[in-house]
Amino acid sequence: MKETGKLIGPFKQLLTMQHLPLKGALKDSELEIIADAGIFIQDGKISVVGDFQGLREALGNDVEIIELNGDFVAMPGFIDCHTHIAFGGSRANDFAMRNAGSSYLEIAEAGGGIWSTVQHTRACSQEELKALTLRRADALLRQGITTVEVKSGYGLKVEEELKTLRAIKEANKSTYVDLISTCLAAHMHPKDHKGTPEDYLYEMGEKLFPILKEEKLTNRIDAFVEKSAFSAEQILPYYKKAKEMGFDLTVHADQFSTSGSKLAVELAAVSADHLEASTEDEITLLAGSEVIPVALPAASLGIGCEFTPARRLLDAGASLAIATDWNPGSAPMGKLIESASILATMQKLSNAELFAAITFRAAKALNLDDRGRLMEGKLADFVIYQTDNYQNITYLQGGLQPKAVWKNGIEVFVNEN
Repeated sequence: MKETGKLIGPFKQLLTMQHLPLKGALKDSELEIIADAGIFIQDGKISVVGDFQGLREALGNDVEIIELNGDFVAMPGFIDCHTHIAFGGSRANDFAMRNAGSSYLEIAEAGGGIWSTVQHTRACSQEELKALTLRRADALLRQGITTVEVKSGYGLKVEEELKTLRAIKEANKSTYVDLISTCLAAHMHPKDHKGTPEDYLYEMGEKLFPILKEEKLTNRIDAFVEKSAFSAEQILPYYKKAKEMGFDLTVHADQFSTSGSKLAVELAAVSADHLEASTEDEITLLAGSEVIPVALPAASLGIGCEFTPARRLLDAGASLAIATDWNPGSAPMGKLIESASILATMQKLSNAELFAAITFRAAKALNLDDRGRLMEGKLADFVIYQTDNYQNITYLQGGLQPKAVWKNGIEVFVNEN
């Protein structure tokens, strides 16, 4: 039996993100913007969006009315489809050394790099990792982000990867945000592993994968395909085993050198993330596939490299998602609108392209089809801004903060400022 439901509005502008394609360039004129709009919610899902007064009259007195006073804009809850927020420690010294001219190797020799975070994360208990993950998830929620992907990858031992993924699973039970876990055991060949990279990957596939399925810790497998981590040839058997076991695949691809995106296309991965080094060949391959390219502009800002060729990807007919890549090494910012707005400035992305990249296109990068648009049947996940013009969200590059965030039809955050 359905609940009576609640009607919220009126919104000066409501961006539904309906009727927009999954792939290709978008113009702002294609955005569906409903004026004086309302959202009618039942059982945590959107039942109707439309004219607030019209809905109020049609629904009668049997619904809860939440009437807003002032100018407000509503749009789908944002989706951060690539993060590493389950980690311990800090890499502030890495950032300082990098900006002072030190190389990746010099930073690693000074005790920094991914291995530094591995050591700090291993030193955390499962409960401590859960608490750290929750704290960062809450920071994302306050930005209007209602779904967050979270990777492991700082354990790099069977028991340590399990600890991280169990911490993420427990954190998911204690937050309003939906935490979507991903196993990134193939982040690098750990320094303390006695054997070849191939031996390590075989061990993870044989020992870790079955437990992931048994405990339902994740349905997603990721790997860092790069010269400093694993080559496409080394990682292929690992990915093939994951695919045979029914996992969705995603790839850290083309960050510093190419080969990862080609592998993502060959394996029909859900997404290929990073792509800063992608050339026209890789762009053409991705555009001709169903793989979702994911840009991570905060990583480009963090390490001072080129941005993902977002404009060329879209113009070639590819999709595009944008995520924070929140991690302690290359992307400590953890700010979605800020980094996405900077990418839009540098790559000349329309507001429609930016918002699609952090809503329904980002949902597709996580293989989710129940969110990312404000329309009948989708989760009632939405973010509310106190403004009369949705363009101010990107214009102010993160300076305009959400007034409220709704998740599954419940108001879970209110900005009292």
